Amino acid sequence: MTELVQDIDSTVPGSRAVTPVLDLRDLKVEVSGDGRWTTLVDGVDLTVAAGETVGLVGESGSGKTITSLAMMQLLPANARLTGSVRLGGRELVGLPEQELSALRGGAMGMIFQEPRRSLNPAFSVGDQVAESIRRHEGVDRKASWARAVELFDTVGIADAARRARDYPHQFSGGMCQRVMLAIALACHPKLLIADEPTTALDVTVQRQVLELIGDLQAELGLAVLLITHDLGVVAEVCDRAAVMHSGRVVEHASVTDLFDRPQDPYTRRLLAARVLPDPPPAPETAGEPADVLVVRGLRKDFVLQRNAFGRPARVHHAVRGVDFSVKAGETLSVVGESGAGKSTVGRMALRLVDPDAGRIDILGQDIARLKGAELRRMRAKATMIFQDPYKSLNPKRQIVHALAEPMLVQGGYSPAERSERILALMDRVGLGPQFLERYPYEMSGGQLQRVAIARALITDPQIVVCDEPVAALDMSIRAQVIELLRELQVERKLAYLFVSHDLSLVRAISDRIAVMRQGEIVETGRPDELFADPQHAYTRQLLGAVPAPHPRERTFRVVPAA
Repeated sequence: MTELVQDIDSTVPGSRAVTPVLDLRDLKVEVSGDGRWTTLVDGVDLTVAAGETVGLVGESGSGKTITSLAMMQLLPANARLTGSVRLGGRELVGLPEQELSALRGGAMGMIFQEPRRSLNPAFSVGDQVAESIRRHEGVDRKASWARAVELFDTVGIADAARRARDYPHQFSGGMCQRVMLAIALACHPKLLIADEPTTALDVTVQRQVLELIGDLQAELGLAVLLITHDLGVVAEVCDRAAVMHSGRVVEHASVTDLFDRPQDPYTRRLLAARVLPDPPPAPETAGEPADVLVVRGLRKDFVLQRNAFGRPARVHHAVRGVDFSVKAGETLSVVGESGAGKSTVGRMALRLVDPDAGRIDILGQDIARLKGAELRRMRAKATMIFQDPYKSLNPKRQIVHALAEPMLVQGGYSPAERSERILALMDRVGLGPQFLERYPYEMSGGQLQRVAIARALITDPQIVVCDEPVAALDMSIRAQVIELLRELQVERKLAYLFVSHDLSLVRAISDRIAVMRQGEIVETGRPDELFADPQHAYTRQLLGAVPAPHPRERTFRVVPAA
C-alpha cells in the first residue's frame, strides 16, 4: 500500500505527468454463457492524471460500467479480464485478492450509480462510513466515528453528528449520494470513479454534487473518472472525454474538440440527440379547446409521526392549495426538486392518491367523489406512464398480457377487438408483433417505455399523466420517445400532464410550465417566456443549475432562492 501511494503521489496535481494515476492498456472483458465467450469490453486504452476529470461517455450497454468494474477488479465469476490496469504505475491485474481488497476504498474509491441500493438499509449511514475507515486505517470505533462525522460535514450534510445516526431510508436521493461520496473519500483515495453519480437527480442537487466533487478534487488533487450518458454533465465538468460504443472507445478528445469537431459518426449522433425540438408554437386564441383536467385547491398532507394518543405529531404538507388546468392537445409540465410535490399532484390527478381537500374535474366530472365502477370507468379516459417501465410491468407476464389487462379490467372489448388494438398500438410505437410474447426482462429500457406508452393509450384516454417517462433513458432513445409522444398527441388530441425535473426536456415538449416548490406552484408560463424572464427566485435557481450546452459556456453557479 505504501509503495502504491508513493507512486501516485509522484503525479503532481493539475499536471499531465509521465505516470498517470490510472492507466488502462488494451483492456478486454469477456463473459461466458451458453458454451461461448462474449466480448463486452474490447481493447480500451485510457489514462487519468491527478487533478484531471475524464468522462467515459456512451449509452446503456456500451460497456462503461463493466470497464469501471474491471478497474476495481469486481467482475463476476463468469468473466475474464485481459490487458493492463495500472494504478500509480502498479499493475492490478493478477494481484492477490487481499491486496486488491486493501486498495478498494483505500487508494481508489467508487461512487455507484444507485446509492440506495449500495447502502445497507440495516445500518446507520455513519456506521457504514466508519466501517470503511476501521477496515483500511486500523483505528478504533471512536476515532472512525469522529472521522465519519467530519466527512459528512465535508460533503455538505447539515447537522452531521445527528444525521450520521440516521438510516438510508431517512435520506433523499441527493443526500444518499453525498453519503456514498463520504464513503468513497473516507480513506484519502487518489482515484475517484463516479458511475452515473447524478442520474435521476434534480438539476440543483446534480449541480451541488458535481460542484462538491470539483471542490474536493481541487483540494485533494483527485483523479476523477466520470462515467455518464449525459453530455451536458461532460460539457460542464470534464477535461477530456472518451466515447464508448459496443465495448470500444470510438473517440477520445478534449471536451472542447469533442463538441466542436466530433470525428466518429456515433459521437455525432449522441451530440445531435441532445438538441431537442423547439417548443410548440403558441395555441390559436380562436376556437380554444375545452379543458380536459381542472384542479382547484388541491391539498395533501402525510403524517410522519404520531404521539402517544395517536394524534399527528409531525406532518409533511406535500401539496398546498394547487390550481391548474390542461386543455385537449396541450402539455402542461410540472417541474421542481424532489419533495416539491409534483409526483403527488400527478397521482392525485388520477385518484391514485386521495386528496385531503380540493376538486379534480376530468371532462367536467369531479372524480374526487367517484367510487367503485364509476372511478374505474373514468380511468379509461385518464391514464399514466410511470417513470420506471420495468417496475410498472409484471415480470412474470408476457407483454401481450400487460397490454390486454386494461381492456379486461374495463370490460366491453371482444377478443378480436383486443387483438386489433394491441397490434395497432404496437405498430404505432414502433414495435413489431414479435415483442408480444417477450417478458419485460427480455427488452431494453427504450422498448419497455414504448410498451408503457402503448398500454397507457390502449383504452383511448383523453389525458395522460407522464411521470418522468424518460428520466432513465439514454439521450438518443429519449429523443425518440419524446418525438413519439408528440406525434401521438397531435393524432389523438391528447392532454399531457408531464412531471419532470429536466428543464431542457420540458422546454422542448411543453405548451406551459408550472414550477413547484414545497407543495405550491410559484410560477406558471410559456417556455419561451419563463426561460427568458423568470419571475420567481426559485425558478432562476433551477435555470441556473442546468448544465451548460457547450464546454465554453460553463457557469457552475446557482442563484440562491430568496
